[in-house]
Amino acid sequence: MRILVCNDDGTGSAGLRLLADAARELSGDVWVVAPDRKWTAAGHQLSFDRDLTLTRTGERTYACSGAPADCVVAAMTVLFDGAARPGLVLSGINDKRNVGEDVAYSGTMAIAREAVFWNIPAIALSGEGWGVDAAQLPRLARLLAAAWNTRDDWAGDGRWLGLNLPATLPAPVEAARIGRDKIASACDIVQRSDDRIVYRIRRGRPGTRASGDENDRLHSGCIAVVQHRWHCDDAVAESVLEALRNSAG
Repeated sequence: MRILVCNDDGTGSAGLRLLADAARELSGDVWVVAPDRKWTAAGHQLSFDRDLTLTRTGERTYACSGAPADCVVAAMTVLFDGAARPGLVLSGINDKRNVGEDVAYSGTMAIAREAVFWNIPAIALSGEGWGVDAAQLPRLARLLAAAWNTRDDWAGDGRWLGLNLPATLPAPVEAARIGRDKIASACDIVQRSDDRIVYRIRRGRPGTRASGDENDRLHSGCIAVVQHRWHCDDAVAESVLEALRNSAG
């Protein structure tokens, strides 16, 4: 099985190296494509109308000059053009948790979402402090193998798996619901005049948690598991359709 490993923290990330090493416990055909710099809250942007580069930095390992989601596109359209595509895409390990509204902001999540756009199963992994303890490697590999072996139950139809990891494994595994813990919820004024305001978005998050959400599971020392889906099948309420039709008439 071919596995593609990407991230949004850049080629030098310890979490990326650990995830790639864990992937190699599952397969001898692991490819790594990661941005050549760290991206934060990059979302799902794609880089159009400018040249991008892929620089080989090791065996089956490349640095991409584009955004995190560009790494998946580069692999599918350049590296694997005319060749076998991966059976699994792994994203991470992000150097911070990805919870709540991060599903929209996170480049780690964007990688997994981009993979399912190509109909490839994907797992996004996040967790603070990951990559510095080599003892975690076999535990992480077992976790990935278990997820892969149950892929029929979570992959497909635009779905991917999100895992937020506590500081160490082993740990209890619990399903989590997406909570609310919004980053970029405050700004600091750097300079103000009548015509110009200089400000900086404040880092960090409020740490909000509610029973059963990702932060709550992590606070309890658990692996928080969410099955994400990029599209919604909820029908639009008839009252909404009627109001829009009347307004457009």
